[in-house]
Amino acid sequence: MSGRTGLEAIGGFFALRTTGAPPEGAAEPDGTEPGAATAPTLAAVYAGGTDALARRVDLVAGRLGARERRVAASVAQLGLAARLWSVALGSAALHGTLPALRPADLRWTYDRSSPDDLLLTDPHTVPASVTAIRSAVQEAHLVPLAAALRRDTPVSARLLWGNAGSALAGAVREIDAWARRTGRTDAAARARTLADGLFAHPDLAGTVRGPGMRRTSCCLYSRTGGGLCGDCAFDAPPGPRGAAGPG
Repeated sequence: MSGRTGLEAIGGFFALRTTGAPPEGAAEPDGTEPGAATAPTLAAVYAGGTDALARRVDLVAGRLGARERRVAASVAQLGLAARLWSVALGSAALHGTLPALRPADLRWTYDRSSPDDLLLTDPHTVPASVTAIRSAVQEAHLVPLAAALRRDTPVSARLLWGNAGSALAGAVREIDAWARRTGRTDAAARARTLADGLFAHPDLAGTVRGPGMRRTSCCLYSRTGGGLCGDCAFDAPPGPRGAAGPG
């Protein structure tokens, strides 16, 4: 396989490096060059063997000006969930396979954005199915990611599953938009069918609603004063004490 998974045309969240290092000049805060040799695996991050997750939350908090750490934790988790769902669902919809995405094979440069945040060191693929995607993303990543975040920051488990549902819905919408531009209605239909199966899981069921897949909970981003997300459960920004949104 080449140094990319071939999904870049859909959008940045779908791209995944399989070889090489981030752009020249990129460096960790301590001055070391990032890449396969220095970035921790997501397995290590989930196990608490690195401070990369806490540093990512700190970075997001600084960028958002978030006074509440749980707001930054929520937004950080939403971003990583979106990356993982997008890579898996995009590959499944377009190619009928998906990268195995084992946490031990995914190195995470926490201060980079897509596609330079993730490096897959063993890019072998597996046949695509609802079960395979659920195992690769929800079970192998989102469950331990939520546990690791909650060890660092008090944040609602229900909120994190709402983020996971929102991220999955976002991947479906991006694939659908790309399919309309390129005439790949077959890929859009496969993505929607796979997502329907994924949303049938009890942890994701009810996290979005309607044909537009609008989320039913709030990710807390509105508490930064930055307005509402495109799929926000609110119709207008909540008051200053509007903690976690509807439900």
